Amino acid sequence: MALRAALLKSIWYAFTSLDTEDSGKVSKSQLKVLSHNLHSVLRIPHDPAALERHFSDDDDGPVSSQGYMPYLNQFILDKVTEGTFVKEEVDELCWTLCSKKNYRPDAHRVLSNQDAMRLWCLFNFLADDRYPLTLVPEEAEYLLRKISSVMPVELTCVELEDGLSVWSFLNEVNAAAASRGVDGESISVAVEKVYREMVGNMLKEGYLWKKGNLRRNWTERWFCLKPGSLSYFTSEDCRDCKGVIEMDQNCCVEVLSDRDGKRCMFCVKTLNKTFEISAPDSRQRQEWITAIQTSLRLSAEGRVSLHEELKERRRELREERERRRALRAEETRRLLELQGEREEQLAELELLKEAQRQAQVSLQQEEQRRRSQHEELQKTLQRQLQEAQEARANLCAEVAVRDLEAEHQQRRIKELEDLHHRLQEALEQQIRARQEEETYRYTQTRLLAEEEEKVKSLLALQEDQEEQLQQTQREKQELLQEMERKSQALDEAQNQLDKVRASRRRVDQDIVAAQRKLRQASTSVKHWNVQMNRLMHPICPGGERPPVIFSHLRSASPRSARPNPDLHRDPRERNRTASIVTTTAAAIIWTAATMRTKSQLMLRLNKPDRN
Repeated sequence: MALRAALLKSIWYAFTSLDTEDSGKVSKSQLKVLSHNLHSVLRIPHDPAALERHFSDDDDGPVSSQGYMPYLNQFILDKVTEGTFVKEEVDELCWTLCSKKNYRPDAHRVLSNQDAMRLWCLFNFLADDRYPLTLVPEEAEYLLRKISSVMPVELTCVELEDGLSVWSFLNEVNAAAASRGVDGESISVAVEKVYREMVGNMLKEGYLWKKGNLRRNWTERWFCLKPGSLSYFTSEDCRDCKGVIEMDQNCCVEVLSDRDGKRCMFCVKTLNKTFEISAPDSRQRQEWITAIQTSLRLSAEGRVSLHEELKERRRELREERERRRALRAEETRRLLELQGEREEQLAELELLKEAQRQAQVSLQQEEQRRRSQHEELQKTLQRQLQEAQEARANLCAEVAVRDLEAEHQQRRIKELEDLHHRLQEALEQQIRARQEEETYRYTQTRLLAEEEEKVKSLLALQEDQEEQLQQTQREKQELLQEMERKSQALDEAQNQLDKVRASRRRVDQDIVAAQRKLRQASTSVKHWNVQMNRLMHPICPGGERPPVIFSHLRSASPRSARPNPDLHRDPRERNRTASIVTTTAAAIIWTAATMRTKSQLMLRLNKPDRN
């Protein structure tokens, strides 16, 4: 999926560069050429019939990006296999198409065309999968910091706008490098190193001393560490590879003590070998150990790029900051709403306080009126007492009644005061109840938000679990298919072995028959030699039998060959003897050739298979 997204980014630039009128559409003839070039650089078999069928001239006009995507997905991207092509060739093709139209640097140009293409690749690597491709200011600053960390001069841009395009970014880099006085060679070295690290997935590289496995001598090698592998070369041009160490679950790295005149040592242990390595200093050793541990972690997690993981983390942090900013805005809005509600409640409290003050005023007026009435009553009583002082005894009962009425009035005043205190306490309790209600509402809102976030996280975990289950089932099916193929291959190999054994048994039988024929032939030869000697040298009466030796037939005899004077006696006997010798020699030669062929065949069958 990552390879498909990276290819789509480069192809999007190539498609937009062919849109000369900025209408969002490209002519069919140009799309044919682009598709043919993509088939070539991606090492995909070309299908001219499908190309003509999709981009024939019988339908309407140019094709948009949405119209080109079905052909691009079905006949190009679905057939791409990672490792069968060179990604840099695809980038060079797309850069050549889009740079002629869009990249026009001014007179203060510092970046070469190669450096601009690498920055273009880095821009595409850091950009999100949203079209048109843009880069957020944080990612642009991160890329500039990575490049500046390699150079002696810090390369920064004053203002980076949001949604920065790659052409604006290249112009900003050219302007910043020209203003800082950076030469092209320095920035080229920095861009190449960052490109190898981020796009080439190079975790770390440098010279280290390695101890040999056979000769046990120390040799300086150029090491290149990637996720899942540690390669070492004779020099930093990376042409002559001396070996590759696979970083899998059976691999580990350990620190070693100084020995053999080497310091700052560490070792990389695999399932079969242990590689002893020496670093220039302790800091370099720690950096290499950390990088190797990172490579092992990425290999265990199935990742092929460290910077892909870092980019995802930075994207997650940005999304988290956006969520927090949105939450803060929402909290601010809610606080403003709560503040408005609080102001309304304060207004209601003011109204209640005003009503309480009016009640107190009315109570005071009532009390004053009752006091004035009481005073008037007392004055009337005094006047009556003064007027009827003589009749005091008669009016004692009336005075007692008045006293009782006064006590009743006092009790009523006390009741009114108690009622006032109870009303005030009730108002305070209502205010506290409203405050507690607001607190409970705020707590309830926060708990609801937390519950919603947990529900979302649980749903995301459930989706991840379902995807992992589906992937496990697919891998199980692939393993079953692989086991079936291997079992079929094993059956075929067993059948071939049975055939070879049967042919070997037939050859053994043929060899036994040939040996039997050879013995018969040798017996026949001996018989014919006896017959020939008897025919060629008849026994004369009273004479001795001269010895006859055929040097070409009895070369293995320990006696030396001697001339035979009897061969020149009779021409007819000499001719007959010559024909018999020729026939016998031909039979012996044929038998020897047959035996040699059978022996070679036996040696081939008995020879062990080196593979």
